[in-house]
Amino acid sequence: MTPERRFTDDEAAAIFDQAARDEQRVRSESPRAEGMTLAQLQDIGREAGIPAHLVAAAAKSLDQPALGAPRRFLGLPIGVGRTIELDRKLTDPEWEHLVGELREIFEARGAVRYDGAFRQWTNGNLQVLLEPTATGHRVRMRTTNGGARPLMTAGLALFGMAVVPALIGAFAGGLDASMIRSGAMLFVTGAGTFAVGALRLPGWARVRQQQMDTIAERLLLVTRMSPIEPSALPSAAPSALPPRAPASLPAATEE
Repeated sequence: MTPERRFTDDEAAAIFDQAARDEQRVRSESPRAEGMTLAQLQDIGREAGIPAHLVAAAAKSLDQPALGAPRRFLGLPIGVGRTIELDRKLTDPEWEHLVGELREIFEARGAVRYDGAFRQWTNGNLQVLLEPTATGHRVRMRTTNGGARPLMTAGLALFGMAVVPALIGAFAGGLDASMIRSGAMLFVTGAGTFAVGALRLPGWARVRQQQMDTIAERLLLVTRMSPIEPSALPSAAPSALPPRAPASLPAATEE
């Protein structure tokens, strides 16, 4: 019986080096699909203890429309929104549960309205609209901070009232102490008014976007399951909610 051949360290290194080059060449020459299928991802998830429907819901979220740019005024966000495409229709119990979550997350009772196949929950400028589509439902959420723009505009107007007369007086050579004092008071008042409207906007927009993202995640999770009763729907546990709006902007009146 012929003894099995043994390879030296140098020969083994050369063999593996050649095999690696051959494998790389085969990869480059053989077209193949990149990535993994949903079924493959679900198999990996099951091995990690993640239910298949949660993996499917997470994959579905990648197909959602990109977040639109927030509405801005002088570079500051005065409006935010989010649109979610659902691959099935919400049942009546699921819509009622959604209204309950909206009231809890936004800390506002709001008003519910039905218009044929269209439904909506509104609280001032805060609107959540449910629209039928060919394959399911579309949920549009949007809001505008209605108090910020008037304050910022008023602040700019006071700036103008302070600066323009001062410039005219300076060029005419008639700028006196009383005019300077009046202009300074208008300038300070304008700055304060503008700041009240502007400084709260970034935090307000961030919180509102977080709240809308939370609602979107829950809706996508629910609609990946079969229609179920309200008692089986995921609850809006306080610990899972995004941060509340700043105390200076009560959720029921800020809009």
